[in-house]
Amino acid sequence: MERLTGPSPLRGSNGIAFGPDGLLYVAEYLAGQVRTVDVHTGEVSVLIGADGPVQSPDDLAFDADGNLYVVDLAPGLVWRRTPAGELSVVAEGIRNPNGICCLGNRLFVNEMAFAGRVLEIGAGEPAVLAEGLMLGNAMQAGPDGRLYFPHMFPGSVHRVGPDGGEPELFADELPQTVAVRFDRDGVLHVLLVDENGTIVRIDGDRRTTITTGVPGLDNAAFSGDNRMFVSSFATAGITEVLPDGTTREIVPHGFAGPYGVAVDDDGKVHTADHYRIDRALLPFAHGLAASGDELHFTSQYGQTGTYDRISGSLRMREVALNHPLGIAVRPDGAVVIAESGAGRVLAITVDDTVEVLAEGLGRPAGVAVDAEGRCYVSDEENGAVHRLEDGKPVAVAEGLSAPQGLAVAGGRPVVVESGRRRLIALGPEPRVLASDLPVAPPRDPQPALMVHDLPGVPRPFAGLATGPDGALYLAGNAEGSILRI
Repeated sequence: MERLTGPSPLRGSNGIAFGPDGLLYVAEYLAGQVRTVDVHTGEVSVLIGADGPVQSPDDLAFDADGNLYVVDLAPGLVWRRTPAGELSVVAEGIRNPNGICCLGNRLFVNEMAFAGRVLEIGAGEPAVLAEGLMLGNAMQAGPDGRLYFPHMFPGSVHRVGPDGGEPELFADELPQTVAVRFDRDGVLHVLLVDENGTIVRIDGDRRTTITTGVPGLDNAAFSGDNRMFVSSFATAGITEVLPDGTTREIVPHGFAGPYGVAVDDDGKVHTADHYRIDRALLPFAHGLAASGDELHFTSQYGQTGTYDRISGSLRMREVALNHPLGIAVRPDGAVVIAESGAGRVLAITVDDTVEVLAEGLGRPAGVAVDAEGRCYVSDEENGAVHRLEDGKPVAVAEGLSAPQGLAVAGGRPVVVESGRRRLIALGPEPRVLASDLPVAPPRDPQPALMVHDLPGVPRPFAGLATGPDGALYLAGNAEGSILRI
């Protein structure tokens, strides 16, 4: 067994803020944890682990007394962590809390929701400062004492006084505005969501565009000596943006998952990493299968599609499935899909006809097809792997703990048993091929997949694929790696 990539130092990097100790604090939304980064050395340490109470941290801020506040998007909470390390909930019932900032010891939060709000969090019910946000996100108090916040779509920056009043449009024509940040000189930097990692610097009436090359920018923070650091929800890592627009990597980029893995006929390995397929920014891919120049994918949010990795074209195949996960390709070119939320296995033919291959399963996760066209499916809920015969599931293995990724190697189905972190070759005499694997078991509690009509937190999924050399390729989604076995 060898690691082809990783482990990733950060598993996604969303909100970032410098603390009183000079460390950069990082919210890892998908991994459900908060870490610190020493920007001088690149050292990464865990502050709030994935086994802690915070489910989906998206942004964070410090008040004047050094208390750390973290928004927890999926459950709608705001947490406070004192300098002594005590965690408590200071607000709940907020719709998709995302942007957060402090003005002295006053705490403000906005909602990444349609018709979202800017709120002040204090004793009693939150005070509403502004309404009608089109997806709020990272915000900050400006040098004038007012709160600056984005409307992500179509893209603009607004401001409002800390005691409320009529919000004012400050800047528009900023497509997909994800964050607003002031440097130590009071100059506003607006981060955009795109492939190029665009930042628009607004200094009075003058706008300057900086292209960082970091796709999926999420947030920025300025150190005490006015150095600018940015995060990426798509590629993780921490990057310094120098005054001339060039960049310097502080923490290497890596996987947020990965989830799906596929190997093409030439032996090239491809990944689906929630926000990306390979290097392309294509949310929210999870299952992945390769055939020729095409990569077929599923999204846990109901979509399946085909991405041409040469031309970059995208064709959606079905968009109303119930939590699809694993995907495989039959010899006739049809794609086979585990529709996890509906307990079914489907096939979508080359002319996009949908066929039901089996139903009545618990939570199908992985699918695989052998050289003869026989289909196998793992059932995560019931702990089994089945072979489909005339539309009926026939058990190949039972008593497994959360089986997920599935492949066929050497004529035998091989499954990722995520609950026991093992890889098992099935058959009359099952054989453990590898153990102590870096795969994540199901989360407990599992954050909501959808929150207020927007994507929440996906379920863990450890994909598995067979290469033309007969080796197995595993998505090491507990550490951000790809393993070859």
